[in-house]
Amino acid sequence: MSIKEFLIGTPLETVREKHERLTKTLGLAVFSSDALSSVAYGTEEIMIALLAGGAALLHLTLPIAITIVALVAIVATSYFQTIHAYPSGGGAYIVAKDNLGTYPGLVAGAALLVDYVLTVTVSISAGVAAVTSAFPALARHTIALCLFSILAIMIVNLRGVKESGKAVAFPVYAFVGGLSLLIVAGLFKLLTMKAAPMAGPAVPRQAVSAAAGALPLFIILRAFASGCATLTGIEAVSNGVRAFKEPEAKNASLTLGWMAFILGALTLGIAFLAQHFHVVPRENETVLSQLARTVFHTGLIYYLIQFSTAIILILAANTSFADFPRLSSIMAADRYLPRQLSNRGDRLVFSNGIVMLGAFSAVPIVIFEGNTNALIPLYAVGVFTAFTLSQAGMVKHWFVRRGEGWAKSIVINAVGTAVTFVVLLIIAVTKFTHGAWIVVLAIPGLVLLTRKIHSHYLDVAKELSLETGGREAEYTHHTVIIPLSGVHRAVLKAVKYGKALSDDVKAVYVVLDMNEARKLEEKWKEYGMGVPLVLLHSPYRSVSGPLMDYIEGVQDKYPDGVITVILPEFVPLKWWHHLLHNQTALLIKGKLLFKKGVVSTSVPLRLQR
Repeated sequence: MSIKEFLIGTPLETVREKHERLTKTLGLAVFSSDALSSVAYGTEEIMIALLAGGAALLHLTLPIAITIVALVAIVATSYFQTIHAYPSGGGAYIVAKDNLGTYPGLVAGAALLVDYVLTVTVSISAGVAAVTSAFPALARHTIALCLFSILAIMIVNLRGVKESGKAVAFPVYAFVGGLSLLIVAGLFKLLTMKAAPMAGPAVPRQAVSAAAGALPLFIILRAFASGCATLTGIEAVSNGVRAFKEPEAKNASLTLGWMAFILGALTLGIAFLAQHFHVVPRENETVLSQLARTVFHTGLIYYLIQFSTAIILILAANTSFADFPRLSSIMAADRYLPRQLSNRGDRLVFSNGIVMLGAFSAVPIVIFEGNTNALIPLYAVGVFTAFTLSQAGMVKHWFVRRGEGWAKSIVINAVGTAVTFVVLLIIAVTKFTHGAWIVVLAIPGLVLLTRKIHSHYLDVAKELSLETGGREAEYTHHTVIIPLSGVHRAVLKAVKYGKALSDDVKAVYVVLDMNEARKLEEKWKEYGMGVPLVLLHSPYRSVSGPLMDYIEGVQDKYPDGVITVILPEFVPLKWWHHLLHNQTALLIKGKLLFKKGVVSTSVPLRLQR
């Protein structure tokens, strides 16, 4: 078994694609892991932002959480409409492109792609933070743990959709069960007064410095913007409708409904407990860890909650690994991204997209050293841009098509458009100087790149078209040139092949040492099979330069002809043997690739030892 098969499994037949789709149970785990995992840090982000105005503002934690849950309901209802209107998947990109035009569609697609990268970085860094909260000694290995986690989740997703679903199902449901138990037990202890409220620690240093001169309204808006990270991942189901078993739209919409309900209930529960237990964010311990320790102390249940939290935060990246490749494959099929992204791998997943996402998401981890609080400000701008464009596209969709119940649908999507646009403005303004400017610039930059890619593909198609290119004239002459490094068996194979192609065959040797050149001439007289030998002198010791000059001279002599350069190569038995030989042939092939009217080919001789 090869290493590749060991890591990702044996290849699957194309006909098995339908059998690899997800049930509602697995689908909820795959597509809701991102949204549900935000419960672990959403309340904490609200509280950290409120602390900029002092501990007195912490009583607004629950009202802000309620507002965010109401927003979850609005957005989920809007995407319920999208799933049934566009059951083929693609989400905001397809909706915006179909109804609002190419550029809005590209903006939505670019925003989601950026958001998926940030989802991986935030979820992984938050998961590692949960681990280091329970085991502080691991804090100095944060970056290494983050990168290892990205690699692990990438390999899981390369194994296939169903395999990744099975991998994340237990941790997701364990997390939901653990937090539900925490909320129920916490409420019981509050009612029976068996748990004393925690004494709030000193306000973190960064919060104190930020409080200077800050306006309460601005602080509240910033806290709301931070908490809106809870909504990231809600669009995932609409992007991956085709991943569900039939009937796809029905199963996807039911999954979306359950996800929104669980997300809202857990968010309200954690916010309520955090406010009533007077929990305050600490620099070295998460709010969720403090709550679990308050309710269960540091026993088995505490560590189970911490462990499940860490696992789901890491596996929350699975939502991005499920949706980024699908969205990029759709955009690649439309020729706005490299077409390799539309190819399925051995396990019927878009492997190139999975690997690309893993590589891109590692960059912010390294730059921000796996700091969740530093990464959060970059978050949510992209997803709310996509929310707004998707809902606006659905408004036009219902207005133009006017099917059954269109009036009610248009109202739902219009409300969704207005609300998500207002939230987008709040996030962009309040988070701009804290890093959101990076995303604000990255989205139009990616849109420009997609347009350049699309223009390239259109130009290539035009160049290759039989209708615009006309008929090609036949070559009037065929010259075969064989560069020599010596006289050996590989060269003789190349000479035999060259003589089979043309009557005009030339062997070319670049002279770096006259003594070696004389020895080669003597050998060539005996083994050269009557092929003329041309010696090219190189006073500056360049091999490729004189050869290119000679080729250009032949082109001048036969302007309507074609030249085939045959490169004799021997292939060592072991990979490391290649390091012991120069790669002149590779260099020559690279230069010939850009020469019009020249074809290069290799004649290999495979060594046996």
